[in-house]
Amino acid sequence: MNFKTLSDEDILAVVNPIMDGLMQGSTEINHSKHTQDFTERMKSIVTPERLEEICSEYQKRIGFFQARQFVALFRRQDSVAVVWKQFMSKSEDEFVAEAVFVYRDGRCLVDHAMVF
Repeated sequence: MNFKTLSDEDILAVVNPIMDGLMQGSTEINHSKHTQDFTERMKSIVTPERLEEICSEYQKRIGFFQARQFVALFRRQDSVAVVWKQFMSKSEDEFVAEAVFVYRDGRCLVDHAMVF
């Protein structure tokens, strides 16, 4: 997959379902669902214990993931970074959701993700 030759719409058609699954796994604090589309590098960082710690903290403070609106994407040589405006169930604030996707072994995978 060459991210540089794909349209924004084509890239979003691939990465949005991946991000949906990641966020659903986070909401459920389900490690296997949350990390199913992670690179090995990301899987080594996000352990089941770390996921539970992070999710429990943010869910108490700002709630659960709600609507997400696409903002921009940034094509790189071997990856694409995507930024969304993220809304949460217990907060009126607007958050940033971002992820970096790579294509490895015939799959689009998450190599970095964060909400802040």
